[in-house]
Amino acid sequence: MEIYISDWLNLIFRWLHVIAGIAWIGASFYFNWLNNSLTAPTEEKKRHGIQGELWVIHGGGLYEVGKYGRGPETMPQTLHWFKWEAYSTWLTGMVLLVLIYYLGAEAYLIDSRVMQLQAVQAVPLGLIFIFGGWFLYDILCNSALANNKYFFSVLLFSICVGLVYALTHLFSARGAYIHTGVLLGTIMAGNVFRVIIPSQKVLVASLEKGEAPDPRLSRKAALRSLHNNYITLPVLFIMISNHYPLIYAYPYNWVVLSAIIAISVLARHYFNLRHQGVHKPAILIIAAIVTLLLAFVMAPGRVQVVSEPADTTLPSARQISRILYSHCTACHSAHPTDDTFSAAPAGVILDSLEQMQQWAQRIKARVMIYRDMPYLNKTGMTDAERLSVSRWISAGAPLE
Repeated sequence: MEIYISDWLNLIFRWLHVIAGIAWIGASFYFNWLNNSLTAPTEEKKRHGIQGELWVIHGGGLYEVGKYGRGPETMPQTLHWFKWEAYSTWLTGMVLLVLIYYLGAEAYLIDSRVMQLQAVQAVPLGLIFIFGGWFLYDILCNSALANNKYFFSVLLFSICVGLVYALTHLFSARGAYIHTGVLLGTIMAGNVFRVIIPSQKVLVASLEKGEAPDPRLSRKAALRSLHNNYITLPVLFIMISNHYPLIYAYPYNWVVLSAIIAISVLARHYFNLRHQGVHKPAILIIAAIVTLLLAFVMAPGRVQVVSEPADTTLPSARQISRILYSHCTACHSAHPTDDTFSAAPAGVILDSLEQMQQWAQRIKARVMIYRDMPYLNKTGMTDAERLSVSRWISAGAPLE
């Protein structure tokens, strides 16, 4: 019953997290596109304080959008704020982090092959990275270093790479990736909560009093909003990365994640420029080339973790079934006995030889190529056993 309740909580909060994330990311993309697509208004509109305007059509209707330089002559009675999307996304994400990686630290966060940790050590370390990373970022943004945008961008990326390296040498690969995503998400939510919304409140208060708003606050809020825009794509990638062991199970997974963060930022930069009317396809071409190079370098044949022995005797189906029963069916069964799962992960059931044959190619990918299964190798599958499974599958997974 405990696992059943945990699965329902996981499902509910993951659903809420995705819904809130779509709303937040959609608003972020829309407003950055809007701000970059404004055109010069007519002279009459300029006299009323309009700084830029935009006409759009959607859902059978025409919309006119105007951006004020300092504010309208009279403040509207209803002013829509975009903040709860960010807060809801972060809060539901933190609940998922606790449910999956902290309450299940021994199963998902701690990998004894990487670092010998106890849950009481791993959980505080994870929180230190998340909130310590936010405070370091905030301090740097408020320093004079932020005045040089190119140097500051390189500095932030270098720190990000260092944090990714540290996390992948402390936690399991999946735990390290998800903590990187939570850290970036915390920076985004922190920007909204600590900088963007407070600056907007001061702006509105100044306009209501008829005072000129402090332009420094607007610039600071705009900078944090721009940072959020660039962070969005890396966070989205990390959200789905746990489904792809070819990424996180790679021996140099910190290099892979750092490269994909850089590729994502490049892609976002292209579209930001494109919305301003600046077309630089070379940026996307570079991102695509780097992606292809990454795939080439990571190809399984280029990193041979275990070489084939001279003895290539084909193991029998009975031998393979014993190996997979010993190492896989505690989780991958119609009735799992592992205390982590109430149902077979990804619907992969290996209770019979016919089912093992059905899933043969996936078994080979996870057992031999990516070597991320058994998960964290907590059943102690040996290299010899992995090679036996690989030879059986390469021979067509014969049942006789």
